[in-house]
Amino acid sequence: MPKTKAILLLGPAFVAAIAYVDPGNVAANLTAGARYGHLLLWVLVLANAIAVLVQYSSAKLGLVTGQSLSEYLGDRLRTWPRRLYWLQAELVAAATDIAEVFGGAIALHLLFGIPLWLGGLIVGVIAIAILNVQSRAGQRAFEFVIIGLLAIIVVGFVFGLMVSGFDGGEALTGLVPRFQDTDSVLLATSMLGATVMPHAIYLHSALARDRHLAPKAGAGAGIPDEGRIPLLLRATKIDVLAALVVAGAVNIAMLLLAATALRGVAGTDSIEGAHAAIVAALGPGVAAVFAIGLLASGLASSAVGTYAGQSIIGGLLKIRVPVTVRRLITLVPAVVLLAVGVDPTWALVLSQVVLSFGIPFALIPLVHATGSVRVMGRWVHPVWLRVLGWIAVAIITALNALLIVLLALG
Repeated sequence: MPKTKAILLLGPAFVAAIAYVDPGNVAANLTAGARYGHLLLWVLVLANAIAVLVQYSSAKLGLVTGQSLSEYLGDRLRTWPRRLYWLQAELVAAATDIAEVFGGAIALHLLFGIPLWLGGLIVGVIAIAILNVQSRAGQRAFEFVIIGLLAIIVVGFVFGLMVSGFDGGEALTGLVPRFQDTDSVLLATSMLGATVMPHAIYLHSALARDRHLAPKAGAGAGIPDEGRIPLLLRATKIDVLAALVVAGAVNIAMLLLAATALRGVAGTDSIEGAHAAIVAALGPGVAAVFAIGLLASGLASSAVGTYAGQSIIGGLLKIRVPVTVRRLITLVPAVVLLAVGVDPTWALVLSQVVLSFGIPFALIPLVHATGSVRVMGRWVHPVWLRVLGWIAVAIITALNALLIVLLALG
């Protein structure tokens, strides 16, 4: 495959990768680094490895079947199971969307002192504008906007690490899997569970399908071209690896920055506290770049989360909702929660718990479908990929169950 042709096919994975650098990840990674230094670095490496498998599987399903994961399920479930399945998926998408609005609102407050509720409203309006790019100019233009925001996120979170004077040799000690106490287990579980987010699993199949397959008249499904599938799958492997290397590097940079500049500093259990500590340790300039990265994270992930929500409701309920209406469904409750004074960092943590319930509902059908000859035909996953898929299901489901239990007990 010529390199120039492969480059033209890249993009969908970079949009899906926004889910891996959203405000929830920021909160988890900063807390991990501030409390435990490099101890939990291995968790991010493991999470990213699992994410590569999951996102490739999701994209492959869309390319081979011409359906998103939600459409695949919508065609196979009876009416009431399908509606109940949509309800849990919708709650997960809403929790994700609210968290993204909160993250963007915090960033606007840090940068300009804007009240949180007003910041949330601004984030929602900008997200609608970004999504209108997709509806008017096409998916490729939407991808360029999201990739641009991703570049800002990279600079925002990596720049602080570059000036922090981190010790690379000491950081390598964090690659050895281990825990320190119960809280470190809890935090590691939250980091892993928050990384492989349900809406990203649904989303990537839709992104790959919409980008590469011709639409079928009167339906959301595309028309797979058997002759192009090998090319598209090779390009998708490159797309996923490149996007998740970038996302993984950003997450690692967050943790290393916190381990270097915030370790043992009081108050770093919130994003605002971490920002204040960065101001004290590295100066207001670095802190401003960090806040800009957080703002880009909130804006990009809010737009992508809404896109995912549209895909879910369209596939499972077979109805189309205007993007503005879809955005308002989760924007209004988010602004109300901010206006009544709900602690934004607490809300981010709570959103990750809600997400943990949704991961098995998305991941188990995906692994089953991509391992089924009846569904995938000759493009079915090889045995070793199927085995890795079920191992990933077991790890994520068990750790998220542990997260829920520990939070309930604590």
